[in-house]
Amino acid sequence: MRILLTGRGGQLGRALQPLLSEWGDVVAIDRDDVDFAAAESLNNALERIQPRLIVNTAAFTNVDGAETAADTAFAANAVAPEVLARWAERTGSALVHYSTDYVFDGSGVAPWREDDAPAPLNVYGKSKLAGDRAVLDSKAYAIILRTSWVYDAEGQNFLRTMLRLGAEREELAVVDDQIGAPTPAYLLAEITANILRQADGDFAKFLNKNGGVVNATASGATSWHGFAEAIFEDARRRGWPLRINRVRGIPTTEYPLPATRPLNSRLDLRELARRFEIASLDWRSGLRAIMDSLPPPAID
Repeated sequence: MRILLTGRGGQLGRALQPLLSEWGDVVAIDRDDVDFAAAESLNNALERIQPRLIVNTAAFTNVDGAETAADTAFAANAVAPEVLARWAERTGSALVHYSTDYVFDGSGVAPWREDDAPAPLNVYGKSKLAGDRAVLDSKAYAIILRTSWVYDAEGQNFLRTMLRLGAEREELAVVDDQIGAPTPAYLLAEITANILRQADGDFAKFLNKNGGVVNATASGATSWHGFAEAIFEDARRRGWPLRINRVRGIPTTEYPLPATRPLNSRLDLRELARRFEIASLDWRSGLRAIMDSLPPPAID
């Protein structure tokens, strides 16, 4: 079986590629290979590769940048998923797509359910919601895994930023009123693989019955401030040389950014457990596993 993985250079793409090889030959592509903003380029790649399973991790994820690059964000996050879904519909292939907590407005404190009404606050969220709807409106055998706060041991993300700043500064101010579940890329990749294993190789038949939107994050919840404190606590326990001695919690209003962020990014995981019998890992355990994978910093 030939499997197409988009976004091979991203956090999730890197984590997924070795897992997907369990089911066949993985053709992993990125924006260096295909222009995801151009439907013709993506269609040509699909015709050339002829995948039976498409796993789409490619996206425009610069949340603030999307505010001034809406056309680019919608091309990558809405048009490209529609192209993939329509091709999968026409060929009977299966599609795995990823969504975000940013499709919600972040009101209240209850975890968001899959069937709650979306109301994105920014261009990024609107573009991702448009992609979700394009996939759902097609007749493709597809599942959309909605996630939040993804990070990894590599790349540009909150964990890496905190470790760098914690080694440089004695005090930091971090937002404490945005609540969500920090989700390691490896955990989301494992959840994906565990779902696909239940298909016994017939992904189209399986997703025809079990498709739609399913929330997939680490379990539990914290604020960005709480996440930062946990990162530094773990790093100190490992003997990392840190200068940081105070992490001050601040409201979102004291840290203005071009794109408005949702305050409540909690996602309800009961459907993941009910439909696939998957109990997600607690976010603190996920952090420890990521920290275990990091080499200790060089000490001058």
